[in-house]
Formats: sequence, C-alpha cells, structure tokens
Amino acid sequence: MAQQARAVKTRRTILEAAAEVFDEYGYEGASTTEILARSGLTRGALYFHFPSKEAIADAVVDAQSEALVPPENEVKLQATIDLAMAFAHRLRTDVVLRAGVRLSVEQASYKNPNVAPYQGAADVILDLLRQAQERGELLVSVDPEEVSQLIIGAFTGIQLLSQVYGQRRDLPLRVAALWKYLLPALAIPGLLPHLVVDPQRVIMTGPAQGAEPARSAGGFATGDVPGRASGGRSVADELETSLTEALPQV
Repeated sequence: MAQQARAVKTRRTILEAAAEVFDEYGYEGASTTEILARSGLTRGALYFHFPSKEAIADAVVDAQSEALVPPENEVKLQATIDLAMAFAHRLRTDVVLRAGVRLSVEQASYKNPNVAPYQGAADVILDLLRQAQERGELLVSVDPEEVSQLIIGAFTGIQLLSQVYGQRRDLPLRVAALWKYLLPALAIPGLLPHLVVDPQRVIMTGPAQGAEPARSAGGFATGDVPGRASGGRSVADELETSLTEALPQV
C-alpha cells in the first residue's frame, strides 16, 4: 500500500510540474528536461509513469474530468450554471486544469486523434440539459445538443479573451454575463427568476453545499407563459410548486 501511494504521489508530482510547463510554454515549447527540473524527479521515474511528452500531455488533458463533476442540484439548469461558474473559478487557480485547456486549444502542435477536444465537457453539459428538458425546465424550442455545443464554444472563446486581457481575473464575470443573456432563450419563464447567476457564488463539484438566496437572472416576469395545462396551471406553475424547497422564492 505504501508503495502504491508513493507511485500515485509521484505521478501527481509529474502532472503538476508538466502542467506548469505546458501552461507557460505550450506543448511545442515544453520539454521533458524542464518538467524533470520542476518535479525534482529522475528521468527513470518520469518514464516509469509516462513513455513520452505526448503521454504526459494526454494525462493533463484527461485531468479536466476532475472539474467536470456536476454539483448536486434538483434544478438541472442551475446545476449547469454552477458547473460552468465553478470551472471558471478553478481555471484561475488550478494549473493542471489551465494546462489541459491550453493543450485542448493548441490542436496544431498537440493533437490526440483518439480524443475529440472538449468532448468530455460537451457530454456532461448535454446530459444536464437533457435532464432539464425531461423535468420541464427548458422552453419547448430548445435543442439540448445544439445548446451544449453553443455553451462549450462560447465558454472557450470567453476564457481565451479573459486570458489575453487579464490572466482570467474577470472570467467569472464574463461567464455570468454569458448566462445572463443566454438563459431567457433556454428557461421557462416561471423558472427564470429563480436561477442564480452570480460570479461570486461558487458551488464546488460534489455534494450540495446548501441553498443560497436566489437572485433574478434577468428580472423577467413569471407570468405570461404560453400553453396552459388542462387544470389552468402552466408547466411553469407546476414546476415552481415542485421546486419550493429546492429554490427559495424571490
């Protein structure tokens, strides 16, 4: 067990050192010599875990999955928002995640033919949106597959701009703005005022951290919902009733 734990620690040390190098120099400018210098390990230890620089890069890219575990929330559209906001916050502090994102963008110099860039993130977002659709949280016109690709593309562009303009210091603000203007095209009107889009609100992946006061995502009225159920209640009305405990009233 001690030997196994030591091997896990050594592998993580290599990943973190490599991530620093990839984050600073990109795939083309990185070298195993520099990775070794930062890790403080021997070349034998490095090649025991990774046969090549490309294998290390593959592992760094795969590590993005650690930041793609949706936070628990009965409201799946809110879980989608929280996941994106947590990812944005983590990009500012997690060098392994930053390096994975940079490698995914640099398809000219680093390219794994067996892995489609951003596919893991797209799959997670798509699953959340499909759950939101099944729960009646989305407008009938919404196509979850199209929206998942839109979110991934928009987030990628936003984080690149934020990196260029300010080392991602304003990334949560930019992502919050994305959701502010995107949500009215996704959420049913009865749910929209209860969705929280706050760049200071961080819900880390894993068990729910407890409810927080909700604030309006855009100040839209909850009424005027097209299509009424047979009892005179809209889908939005019924959803609001079922989510009373999950989301506090505004």
